[in-house]
Amino acid sequence: MEKVTQLIDDFQVGMEGEPLSALFTPALVVDVDKVKRNAQRMIERCEKLGVQLRPHMKTHKTLECADILTGGSRRCIVVSTLAEACFYADHGFDDILYAYCLPFDKVERCAALSERLDLFQVLLDHPDALEQLKKRPLRDGRLWHVWLKLDCNNGRAGVLHSEPEALRLAQDITETAGVELTGVYTHCGNTYNCRGVDQIHTVAQETTSFTLQFMEKLKAVGITCKSSIGSTPSCSHPVKDMALLSEVHPGNYVFYDVQQSLIGSCSLEDVAVRVLTRVIGHSPHRNQLLIDCGWSGISLDGGGKLPTGYAIIEGHPNLKLLSMTQEHGRVESISGPLDYSKYPLGSLLTLIPYHSCATAMMHPVYHVHSEGRLLGKWTPTRGW
Repeated sequence: MEKVTQLIDDFQVGMEGEPLSALFTPALVVDVDKVKRNAQRMIERCEKLGVQLRPHMKTHKTLECADILTGGSRRCIVVSTLAEACFYADHGFDDILYAYCLPFDKVERCAALSERLDLFQVLLDHPDALEQLKKRPLRDGRLWHVWLKLDCNNGRAGVLHSEPEALRLAQDITETAGVELTGVYTHCGNTYNCRGVDQIHTVAQETTSFTLQFMEKLKAVGITCKSSIGSTPSCSHPVKDMALLSEVHPGNYVFYDVQQSLIGSCSLEDVAVRVLTRVIGHSPHRNQLLIDCGWSGISLDGGGKLPTGYAIIEGHPNLKLLSMTQEHGRVESISGPLDYSKYPLGSLLTLIPYHSCATAMMHPVYHVHSEGRLLGKWTPTRGW
């Protein structure tokens, strides 16, 4: 099996300059020009606001994309897994924030990174996590750099901003020997429920206001630290008060996707990723096509709730990706019978994914192109 895999890899090496149609399918393709444009727009937004951009790596998980997002500085990034943190640290990145509530089984690995890098930061939202850090003091007088995860009615992780426990935990962190409260971190993931810029602004303003109010509470008890909020919708359409924050930490914006276009973060033209697939079967008795992309090539995220099913089939508004098994997709006509002469076996279809983070996770390699001509491959890190 390894020899077969190597033969496939060797066949696709040296394809620079070839059209996308030369790829085996299913294949994830990345338009590097759109990636660079999306990255530059976010950099300019943050410069205009006067806040530090700390891009999240969770969507792409590659070195090449990280270099684009950080402008080559290899500094000031966010990761969601310790595997990502180690991957980037091993390749010269620093000032890494592991923005996931501290897993107790990974404290020792976090300590190793904290003792190795100039700045490795962890996140917590519970006193028990602080106790774990107390039990593992860092060597050579180094400090644990800790961000407090705050829930500003966003509905995921974090200690609720309005509860006394939030302020008490911040004070406990500050008063603990060997530990520094570096910042307060909020993810306004509830912007994903928005439709349109006005709704995005409403959620972004609420999250920003609650975060700034909490910062005032800290200031009143003599605590100063950074503040950071993030989500691709809120950072794609920031409100003015976000200029009062220290940092923002969006991630999906590098690729965008159908979901973000529906929220109002971007247009479909901004989406930098596609999944290529081929027609492998005709089923006239069901008025369906069979394609070689199942859920293992695009994910089931979105639940098939789009008018076009699990994805948008680019250039074919009357086609719907109705359902998928692991390796097969069933495509039907939204209205009327299919004209099979338009979709011969072996013909190529292009899927715009509902959620690019989930789709990217399905692929061991991304094929990078400019204007439809292949430039090379990006290999993401995997694991936790």
